[in-house]
Amino acid sequence: MTNRAGGSVHDHPPDPPAPAPGNWDPTPPGGWDDPPVWFVGQPRTPLAPFAPEPTPRPTVELTIDGETVGVPEGSTILDAARAQGREIPTLCYLENLTPVNVCRVCVVEVTGSRVLVPACSRKVEPGMEIQTESDRVVLSRKVVLEFLGSSVDVSLAGPREPDGSIAAWMERYGADPTRYGPAAEPAAAGERDARIAGRHHDATGERAATVAQPVKVDNELYVRDYSRCILCYKCVEACGVDAQNTFAIAVAGRGFDARISTEQAVPLPESACVYCGNCIGVCPTGALMFSREHEMRADGAWDEGRQTRTTTICPYCGVGCNLDLHAQNGRIVKVTSPMDHEVTDGHLCIKGRFGWQFVEGGRRP
Repeated sequence: MTNRAGGSVHDHPPDPPAPAPGNWDPTPPGGWDDPPVWFVGQPRTPLAPFAPEPTPRPTVELTIDGETVGVPEGSTILDAARAQGREIPTLCYLENLTPVNVCRVCVVEVTGSRVLVPACSRKVEPGMEIQTESDRVVLSRKVVLEFLGSSVDVSLAGPREPDGSIAAWMERYGADPTRYGPAAEPAAAGERDARIAGRHHDATGERAATVAQPVKVDNELYVRDYSRCILCYKCVEACGVDAQNTFAIAVAGRGFDARISTEQAVPLPESACVYCGNCIGVCPTGALMFSREHEMRADGAWDEGRQTRTTTICPYCGVGCNLDLHAQNGRIVKVTSPMDHEVTDGHLCIKGRFGWQFVEGGRRP
């Protein structure tokens, strides 16, 4: 068989002569100054890829409380205010979760807007004029805090964790939850879970409606005290698409009967819960709490001033999650993860969150 040039398709360049035995010369045919291409070393690729340089975003100029500020395009009003050093209270906002705009304590007044807007999710626009402490804003925050304080135990509530900082906001805005009257009697165990959406209950006006109810203790890892729940949705977001994708909890009911619930209000051991504890890590009021922390608070032994925080790496798998171990009197009382950690974003699994009892030297099987 021949090719178009008249040669055999099996023809190939002749092999170079074999070197004489014991007289092998490694020099390439063209010499070392002109080695063949297969003899030239290729540059090695780096062991780790380099991230491309971020494209700088255009700057948007706006006015906050009469002062001009420039922030990157796509920033929220809350981002712009914090960059300026201004404090805007938040309850349902957290950096590692999608804003849901439900607490309404971060609302601000924007010139030209008919209603107050949530600073945590509203994007800045060129020329926007914002007031963070106008009369409308102050009145709105006061009423929201009073509604929450009259119906929910917010004694531990804070913007990120149960630190009680809401008390300073109450004083700052002159909120007085007691003006709605004494709190109504707590609901019996399971009573709120059994309420049917759309069936309203007559109110006498003599007592303030409340979500008070017994604490739910159905497992050894954490408790659910929904007397402290403000329906910030953070736990639902962490259990859903923002972190765990388990969807073990959601909001059930409507209006004042709305509450966080498992499917059909079943106990946690019978639900889809995988006990990652990410709902605890984002709860700002103490409605969801480590069992050990809950017991220590009930006994009056909880003292954050005597606690130490040690950052370490989870010992279980090779992902490399960072853990913050909170210890008091030589015992670990709870475990969290830094929200700025690039691996966890503040979230953990059941092993990282709860699997630390072995360090305390308990009895082993």
